[in-house]
Amino acid sequence: VLTNALGRPGAEPVLPVRLGSKTRREVRGAGGLPVVVDNPPDLAEAPVLDTDQVLQLARWATAVAEQQGRPMDLEWALDGVTGEMWIVQARPETVQSRADRMVVRSVTVRERGPVLVRGRAVGTDVAVGRVRVVERPGGRADLAEGEVLVARATDPDWVPLMRRAAAVVTDEGGGTSHAAIVSRELGLPAVLGCGDATSALHDGTEVTVVCCDGPEGSVLRGAAEVDRRTARLEGLPSTRTRIMLNVADPDAALRWWALPAAGFGLVRMEFLVAERLGVHPMALVHPADVESPEDLVRIDALVGGRGRGPDWFVEHLAAGLAELAAVASPGPAVVRLSDFKTDEYARLLGGSAFEPVESNPMLGWRGASRYADPAYRDGFALECRAVRRARTTLGQTNLAVMVPFCRTPEEADGVLAVMAEEGLVRGEDGLEVWVMAEIPSNVLRAEEFAARFDGFSVGSNDLTQLTLGVDRDSARLAARYGPDDPAVLALVADLVRRAHGEGRPVGFCGQAPSNDPAYAARLVDMGIDSVSVTPDSFVDVVRAVAAAEARLL
Repeated sequence: VLTNALGRPGAEPVLPVRLGSKTRREVRGAGGLPVVVDNPPDLAEAPVLDTDQVLQLARWATAVAEQQGRPMDLEWALDGVTGEMWIVQARPETVQSRADRMVVRSVTVRERGPVLVRGRAVGTDVAVGRVRVVERPGGRADLAEGEVLVARATDPDWVPLMRRAAAVVTDEGGGTSHAAIVSRELGLPAVLGCGDATSALHDGTEVTVVCCDGPEGSVLRGAAEVDRRTARLEGLPSTRTRIMLNVADPDAALRWWALPAAGFGLVRMEFLVAERLGVHPMALVHPADVESPEDLVRIDALVGGRGRGPDWFVEHLAAGLAELAAVASPGPAVVRLSDFKTDEYARLLGGSAFEPVESNPMLGWRGASRYADPAYRDGFALECRAVRRARTTLGQTNLAVMVPFCRTPEEADGVLAVMAEEGLVRGEDGLEVWVMAEIPSNVLRAEEFAARFDGFSVGSNDLTQLTLGVDRDSARLAARYGPDDPAVLALVADLVRRAHGEGRPVGFCGQAPSNDPAYAARLVDMGIDSVSVTPDSFVDVVRAVAAAEARLL
């Protein structure tokens, strides 16, 4: 993402940095001839371009596209001695620009086998086939149509084989390699830069090549069940009810920019903490309390040295939040503060020293109860600093905050006070603070919560289990767990009535409408203000909501 969203003066661009595989480089040898040498670790692990250079390339790309009047592919060169950059080639872009913007496709992989290798994903599709390891083109011309081509790397000589493959997997290469460029042109899913694909994968093994999970691709053992859905956006009706999206991964969210959503109704902060950072925030603030020496070594290597941890956490979390907010812009992006349970927190690097062992973490020390507690207050401060940085330094003022699992208004007061101490003052610079409605007390004391928050968002999973007294993870009681139970529906309807009486909107971000668009129609009958759903269910939910609104006219 390159953005100064909302035009905020002085805001920094949002630049997610992911390093590719750079094990070798070409240099000038004897007589001026090029030779390939191994990269030393400091170069292999360093970015090729700095932020200013990336921005200059972005300006050039924009200028060339405007001059040509169409999307363009550019090739550029950087002088490793002088630092000068050039555009060396420009040609019409032929993949994304030809895509039908009125078609929304989603791919979901179910019943996954074990991961055999991981690498950089190219494309967003999934392919199933048998492995064929090829050392060189022509040396294995018997690649059958629909097999998975596995190679160290590719060059133009490999294109005839690639045309016959179901997918491509390589040891080397990244997002701009030959394998990546050709795979995009051919519409092939590819997992690149795995490091050991040619040794870990064996001829004849049936595998599933997965590129639908974001920037990281994987190769799974066996043929996984793949669910593909396609929907068209033509004629999609408009609705009074705002239809929003539930998201977590910035890379995945970029795939859904064409959906006419009203913003992101639920951004799950814990996904970013677990997947992009992986470290318990308290371990960064108080490294001396970490119990595992191995964890300390891994943390120091990850953040760049002792003492660097808090700033590293804030910068990386803020970047992820800002990326998501930029995709949602100009609509809101409502980020739910971390909602791990204690056993989930304990699994983060360094986390075991800071988490109690609870008999029922689902009903334990989670959500709002943690934020003002001295045992987590310093970790929550890092979350607040990250949100503040995303809103101010990175300019994403459409970012709102939502407090999860807030049991009482008094607990809300403590959370809001800590947020204010950390520079997040409700109402200041347009900051909205919402509360999850997932506990019956949120409904029964709705007027008191409404005096403290800008809106409610129903979390149906917890509201259902706490209303019916059913463990939502219990297979034995699954038949008795349902968000369509009359008691649950009565609570939602009562919340809408009470909140509207106080001038507060009510959204619904639980899973129920995503699983059953007809459920969204029930919410419309109650007068719900917004419904936030998974992207793959968006089109069906819009149509169901529009039909329900038409019946009310």
